Amino acid sequence: MKPVVVLLGLVLLLDTTIAAEESCAGRCGSFSPQSKCQCDSMCVYYGSCCGDFFTLCPRKISRGDVFDVPQKEGTSPSPSPNPYTTTFMPTSDTAAPTMPSSFPSNVTQGSTTPVDRDAAPCSGQAFDAFLQLKNGSIYAFRGKYFFEMDDKSILPGYPKLIEDVWGISGPISAAFTRINCQGKTYIFKGNQYWRFEGNVLDEDYPRLISQGFDGIPDEIDAAFALPAPSHRGKEKAYFFKGDKYYQYEFKHQPSHEECFQMSRSSPSVLFTQYTDLFCDNTWEDLFAELFGGSLVSSLQTGPHFTSRDWRGIRPPVDAAIVGRVYISPKPTSAPTAKKWKSRRKRPSRRRGQRRRQSHHLDDFWFYDDLFDLSDYSDSSEEHNVQEYQSTPVQNVYFFQRDKYYRVALQTKRVDAGYPRSIGKYWLGCEREDIPDTSRAEKR
Repeated sequence: MKPVVVLLGLVLLLDTTIAAEESCAGRCGSFSPQSKCQCDSMCVYYGSCCGDFFTLCPRKISRGDVFDVPQKEGTSPSPSPNPYTTTFMPTSDTAAPTMPSSFPSNVTQGSTTPVDRDAAPCSGQAFDAFLQLKNGSIYAFRGKYFFEMDDKSILPGYPKLIEDVWGISGPISAAFTRINCQGKTYIFKGNQYWRFEGNVLDEDYPRLISQGFDGIPDEIDAAFALPAPSHRGKEKAYFFKGDKYYQYEFKHQPSHEECFQMSRSSPSVLFTQYTDLFCDNTWEDLFAELFGGSLVSSLQTGPHFTSRDWRGIRPPVDAAIVGRVYISPKPTSAPTAKKWKSRRKRPSRRRGQRRRQSHHLDDFWFYDDLFDLSDYSDSSEEHNVQEYQSTPVQNVYFFQRDKYYRVALQTKRVDAGYPRSIGKYWLGCEREDIPDTSRAEKR
């Protein structure tokens, strides 16, 4: 009888141990390679969560079916501190760009007419590339120079010479940052590309585009990258040249364990924000629809026409960049004419503009809320929030000369009200010079 009792005790102990390994009790926010399931914020993306993850581990964001009420007239909301600011404490391996405080030698401080129009933010000249680093910082490249921007305008002390920071003589052709936990940055010029960790060049670079990106031509005009819909999916990059574009699928994603370690030492706020949204598992199918599909058939090879698949874009384009994924309310039913008329009298759009230069670019800046109300800011306080359902959105921005276009990734169509002025909405220009069309026609 004793052996039976001992055996039963061992079985119960084993069951208890296995149950503990498969539970998030006391493990929320942690990753253990020895455990069969995980409890960190990336477990939904990697499909490795314990069964009680959603019950025991609080999520960083609220459900997307309840939205903040618009601010009353006369109030000025100020976002509370949040972990996704554009400031970034660099590590020894991933330092944020640090540049001398003086202007380039051919730009005169205090002068209203710089010698080089490329160095003047509001000159109306076309940009070569826009880039968002994994720490959230946004840069615009033009000629030999680049600018850093916040949500209102160009930051003080810019432009800087590209060569002084990135070690590449301008102009460049295109740039993007991969939206994964590594967050490597790629800069393209001519037939070569450079890969950076922060602003530190990786070993054995530059490389030929033909070696690193099979099927992608040299001398591209623009490029952007999209995240994978899940760890089982593929990250994609799109390259534009002339009137055609090319799709490339990255072949490798970091493992869950690699991502956990990288996120502790050098986090990518772009990817972290994406996986935080993933923590609401109701988005998984929508993300698969948003990022999992291909713009071109996998059976087709070669380039495809930009104007056919990106409706409203007339190539060639000068630059492109993607905004962050955010949650937007979508009306489930159209409001009555009477209610619409009464809400039109509310000056909430002016309040939104006072808060930030333009809510049209809010999907680049990491404020507390991951929910965008900009397209619905005329709604009154009495409005029933149940008339809206939340949906993930990501926009692609295309730049041509002194204008830009916003395209929703789901529709591949230019949004109403575009193109708009790059100088006004991106650079904070009160007025712009007339673009040098002779230069633009040569691009």
